[in-house]
Amino acid sequence: MDFAAIDFETATAARDSACSVAVVEVKEGKLYDSYYTLIQPPGNRYNWYNTRIHGITREDTATAPSFADIWPELRAHLEGRIVVAHNAPFDMGVLGACLAKDGLGNPDFAYCDTVAISRKVWPELANHKLDTVGSFLHVEFNHHNALDDARTCAYIPVAAAREMAVGSLKGLTAQLGIRVQPFGVRKGYRR
Repeated sequence: MDFAAIDFETATAARDSACSVAVVEVKEGKLYDSYYTLIQPPGNRYNWYNTRIHGITREDTATAPSFADIWPELRAHLEGRIVVAHNAPFDMGVLGACLAKDGLGNPDFAYCDTVAISRKVWPELANHKLDTVGSFLHVEFNHHNALDDARTCAYIPVAAAREMAVGSLKGLTAQLGIRVQPFGVRKGYRR
């Protein structure tokens, strides 16, 4: 069970306005906090709603690095990995928008969605939002905090694999019939 989990928070509705990112690594089924940083969004713009829900303000990120500054270190955490995210199209869209805005090349990794995993393994849940699945798994976390969300994203496939007695993320996704999607390949992709 070796993979990475990622979560972005954004300052505005624009996907290139990442204001924090976290990566949690899973090795042999154990979670390790791997990377977390604040990011200065373009123009350090915030809307009141996103400031309110994730608790990061314009002042918090005023001296934070830009996405281009953090990219080499963040890329090192993703290269050659399978990466999971909750509602992965959102987080992969944020990453893609930030890369495109700064003219940076795509990393070589594949990703899958923990929403799809939880739907298959726990279909009885009323919905498969991160807070609902986290509550079902008895995980306490502060939703809209990138590090807490990444930890919960990392725990979902581990809990699912334990329940199904599957030893790897590739084995789990194969058993569930869930696609592992190469990052940057979007043509014909359907959720």
